[in-house]
Amino acid sequence: MAAKALLIFSLVSLILLNGVYSATKADDDEDLSFLQEDDVVSSDPDPYHHSGVEEYNRDFENYDDLDDDPAYDSGDHEAYTTPAVDEKDVVVLKSSNFSDFVAANRYVMVEFYAPWCGHCQALTPEYAAAATELKGEAVLAKVDATEESELAQKYEIQGFPTVYFFVDGVHKDYPGQRNKDAIVTWVKKKTGPGIYNLTTIEEAERILTAYSKVVLGLLDTLVGTQSEELASASRLEDDVSFYQTSNPEVAKLFHIDPEAKRPALVLLKKEDEKISYFDGQFTKSAIAQFVYENKLPLVTTFTREIAPVIFENPIKKQLLLFATANDSQNLVPTFQEAAKAFKGKLIFLYVEMDNEDVGKPVSDYFGVAGDAPRVLAYTGNDDGKKFVLDGALTSQSIKSFAQDFLEDKLKPFYKSDPVPETNDGDVKVVVGNNFDDIVLDESKDVLLEIYAPWCGHCQSLEPMYNKLGKHLRGIDSLVIAKMDGTTNEHPRAKSDGFPTLLFFPAGNKSFDPITVDTDRTVVAFYKFIKKHASIPFKLQKPASTQKPKDSDVVESPKISDEDVKDEL
Repeated sequence: MAAKALLIFSLVSLILLNGVYSATKADDDEDLSFLQEDDVVSSDPDPYHHSGVEEYNRDFENYDDLDDDPAYDSGDHEAYTTPAVDEKDVVVLKSSNFSDFVAANRYVMVEFYAPWCGHCQALTPEYAAAATELKGEAVLAKVDATEESELAQKYEIQGFPTVYFFVDGVHKDYPGQRNKDAIVTWVKKKTGPGIYNLTTIEEAERILTAYSKVVLGLLDTLVGTQSEELASASRLEDDVSFYQTSNPEVAKLFHIDPEAKRPALVLLKKEDEKISYFDGQFTKSAIAQFVYENKLPLVTTFTREIAPVIFENPIKKQLLLFATANDSQNLVPTFQEAAKAFKGKLIFLYVEMDNEDVGKPVSDYFGVAGDAPRVLAYTGNDDGKKFVLDGALTSQSIKSFAQDFLEDKLKPFYKSDPVPETNDGDVKVVVGNNFDDIVLDESKDVLLEIYAPWCGHCQSLEPMYNKLGKHLRGIDSLVIAKMDGTTNEHPRAKSDGFPTLLFFPAGNKSFDPITVDTDRTVVAFYKFIKKHASIPFKLQKPASTQKPKDSDVVESPKISDEDVKDEL
């Protein structure tokens, strides 16, 4: 009896294995010659992600990279005549003298620039002024990267201007703002003691005139524990100048009461809320925290120059006011009033929507259209979630919105184009607001391309992708779709470049999609889809190229005669 059961089991197993083998062999033998007729293999070494200058800085992804021009622009540039700037203290470096000069000078700041670069032109007078002020402490130099291409390649220059700071021949990025004050303050922190003594009225007046952001400590003595704590705190803040004094008349100039109990500390800024007094314990951590919370204005106007300070700030969460220049006169004071309750917790930013250089691209990135003022919350560059304040913009509504934001009580906002009125093409159009209906439909296997209209690789892929959609449109269980990633968002559509191709198998939409990493041909796409699809299907060869067989069995709906005519 056992032997008979074993024999039956063996026969059943053999039949099943033979069936699997036959199905696999049938798939391998599938005639895809009619698909190959459409294939033109791309010579693009990286067909799935944009790179190079063509797409450089087009997308404000996480709205960074705002401050660079393309490194090797292939276009023609009109001749530019540099305005008269006294650059007597800026050293010109070339390949022939670069290494020797950097080796001979302990501290060297180097700007890699292009003569046609607008940001480089704006930096020129600030850089020259900084070079003069830092003379004797550090050397500021520049390299024309369009002339010294080998040097630019050696240091991997990707945009202009790129500024490096060399210490004993080892370089690091300069992350600060592109103005004299920021450069001088940053370099002094890297080369000096971090804190400087102010003993005379003349010195104090010069400092107050020269710098936009200053910390002064009024101490009993300029050496000892209090001075050491202040110096230690100064090393944690690269963009703020720290000074100390024991002279009450100097302190008075900095708005410290000469009779105040020592140690006393004040932060002065040239923006609104000019004076901030420290009232904590005189320790390194408490002082650094105070400066960190108060160094930015209550509301910062977003510009290219301020971008590095915002993006590198430890406070990642932001509240952004989008308004035109005219509307800002009434709304910014309201925004400032709300910001007072969130110092050290949120960064409040004003984006001038009608500023073509920065305001419009940032507005586009956040999906803010039209001229109506808006307030958005943003979780920061790592997360990237956005939230919209609905209703009137009052100080109280903004404060309530900000508090809800901090307490994770808000529903995220995602950009979306209007849902298409008709969507019956070979390739379905996906937008933010119909993503769930199309891509996350559990009854469909879905291939989704996330593209950008300006992306050259996406444009090269489009004809092939359209042909794929035409061939597969008769498969009811399968959807070929595309989504403009610059104007639409969805938490399940994560893109690390353009184009990004994702496959969402039917019945598995709760799991992460499969990234498509196959060749960019109709056949390769077809094989990839067939391998990963949850619902089996077989593509029928068009009638014009098919040899009729009585035994032909079609496992999926037939492509219509009209489709065959279109393909021909």
